[in-house]
Amino acid sequence: MAEHVLRLVEVGVEYRTPGGTVTAVSDVSLDVPSTGITVLAGPSGSGKSTLLRVLSLVERPTLGNVELRGVGTARLPNKARRALRRTDVALVFQNPGDNLIGHLSVGDNLRAAAQAAGKPEQVDEVLDQLGLPGTADWKVTALSGGQQQRLAFGCALARGATVVLADEPTSQLDTASADLVLETLVDLSRRGIPVVVASHDPRLIALADTCFTLRDGVLA
Repeated sequence: MAEHVLRLVEVGVEYRTPGGTVTAVSDVSLDVPSTGITVLAGPSGSGKSTLLRVLSLVERPTLGNVELRGVGTARLPNKARRALRRTDVALVFQNPGDNLIGHLSVGDNLRAAAQAAGKPEQVDEVLDQLGLPGTADWKVTALSGGQQQRLAFGCALARGATVVLADEPTSQLDTASADLVLETLVDLSRRGIPVVVASHDPRLIALADTCFTLRDGVLA
């Protein structure tokens, strides 16, 4: 197995604005290990969320390349990038409601995730793994914020994602709900799924096997 699941090579991200070009990330090179929890840390505006979007193939870098398991993705057509996101890469957003299909039940969210990636449906098994047994028929809104985030990670499991990324997954949760998310991240890591998180939560940073700190768009 390769020592890294994701690699950034001299990545830069720039945005054009009415006031001129803004550099969000500049000349970042790093390797994300193929096991454990990797945290992108730094204050708000440091570029960590931008870098996470690049790693998750949601956003193309302006400069440089992103490798997924040794395969360069910078020049892949959009269709190929979407296919990788559907089958290999899962991104969990900080707002729990943005990660799920609100009008579907808990079980149907998991089924939809599995079907999108062409995977067998294992709803009850995944819910048991998440500590959410018996909730398959519940509405998503019946879950707490932490449970919704846990379900979002469960959708990544249902899809068979080979790497899971999360943007500030505890930032909008109370302490008890955040604890559920931290437990889920540890559980994913123990299952051999590499996890990458952008966060300034000190408890999450303390869990990290690898930590990269960004300031003003560059690695500190």
